[in-house]
Amino acid sequence: MTSFISTIKQWLQPRTNIKESLDPKRCPKHVAIIMDGNGRWAKRRGLPRLAGHRAGAKAIHEVVEISPSLGIEYLTLYTFSTENWSRPEKEVSGLMTLFREMLEAELDNLHRSNVRLKVIGDLDGMDKATVQKFKEALIKTNNNTGLTLIIALNYSGRGDILRAVKKTVKEGLSDVNSVDHLTEADFTKNLSTSDIPDPALVIRSSGELRLSNFLIWESAYSEFWVTKKLWPDFCKQDLIEAVSEFQQRNRRFGGLAD
Repeated sequence: MTSFISTIKQWLQPRTNIKESLDPKRCPKHVAIIMDGNGRWAKRRGLPRLAGHRAGAKAIHEVVEISPSLGIEYLTLYTFSTENWSRPEKEVSGLMTLFREMLEAELDNLHRSNVRLKVIGDLDGMDKATVQKFKEALIKTNNNTGLTLIIALNYSGRGDILRAVKKTVKEGLSDVNSVDHLTEADFTKNLSTSDIPDPALVIRSSGELRLSNFLIWESAYSEFWVTKKLWPDFCKQDLIEAVSEFQQRNRRFGGLAD
């Protein structure tokens, strides 16, 4: 009987939540996410691809909402790549509309939550209506001091590196003597991510194992975490699990373990 009672007491004990077991001192400061699988999610349900993108918006809301409580200070979302222009015109147009709708629906809440919005990528190549919405959002949240939410829009890792090279050369570092003294700092200050720490953790949904031209320079020493879940099915618990696994890894940066 005593053994039975002890077992019942153990069952009644509140179980340790993964989130509660996280070490606040070892949380990744910057998390970058490749949100993949919206189209496949829709296809499996016999829905148009845009339905998958709309479903993915819920996952975005969840990760943005929980990130500050996990010690995440910077969250980068791979929203639209330069390669995505090759998709059907109807899908691209629908995505631009969705971006504007999401900003209208979420901006006030982001602002109240002290979230600062930042965009990396080539906005000059976007339609004017979408660019205007993002510019308004950037201005409204510019002085916020909480989570920095970085939207990679019309973004290309290679393209960003190329622009940084051109800008560095124009600054007068093209002669031999200057080039010999060029440092990583001279170059990285011209990247669109110059004021953002490199991502400690890169997450990809849908099970794919590639960077897809995302933060190529910045992710040189990032930890990677991949889930087979399609992006619309990604939830807060998945982000908690990713951070928990991140904390189990020994980050040596080319050196030896302590």
